[in-house]
Amino acid sequence: MRLPVSPASTLWRSLRDEVRRDYPRGRVMVAVDGEDGAGKTRFADNLATVFAEDGGAVFRASIDGFHRPRQERYARGRTSPEGFYADSYDYATFRRVLIDPFRSGAVADTGFQLAAFDVTRDEAVASEWVTAPRDAVLIVDGIFLHRPELRGIWHWSVWLDAPLDVRYERMAARDGCDPDPASERNRRYRVGQELYLREANPRAAASAIVDNTDPAAPRRTFQDFC
Repeated sequence: MRLPVSPASTLWRSLRDEVRRDYPRGRVMVAVDGEDGAGKTRFADNLATVFAEDGGAVFRASIDGFHRPRQERYARGRTSPEGFYADSYDYATFRRVLIDPFRSGAVADTGFQLAAFDVTRDEAVASEWVTAPRDAVLIVDGIFLHRPELRGIWHWSVWLDAPLDVRYERMAARDGCDPDPASERNRRYRVGQELYLREANPRAAASAIVDNTDPAAPRRTFQDFC
């Protein structure tokens, strides 16, 4: 499948070409990070599509496939922002069954899992091990992907920006949550993201920053760190 030429596909291809220039061979891991409602999943899906246009092997995963069980996620309370940031995901399993075996690409038949947990059913998923050729790209989307314990694993990454009100309108349409960012029902997630931004500064860590306010016309932006 080849996407038609558009402002969005032009940007996705320019990002792909940048990654390919820096990492033309081997196993390459790309992160698509951003706050809730930034449009990470669709952006990552489309980025994977343009990577596949040259016939290369491309794999997609989401950190949402590596949630912790509900009891662990809410151990600090169902409204805890600290719990949202610290306890949502099983990073040890994420690294053990996906990142580490994918990275060991010198052995082409090393298997890896693209998901390990079904958050809706609150149970582990059946193990489905897949393999990849020695030259392959893994694109992972999700929140908190530049947190300190994950920062060193990515070859390349993008941070998606979108205004707070736009993101919460999207989440309200998608998930039925309150569209008001200041709502007490949103505090766990809003403040949890603020904790992440303060600790990890993902905009500074990302290889590229993209304004995804309009998904049909995303724009790359550049941050002045001086």
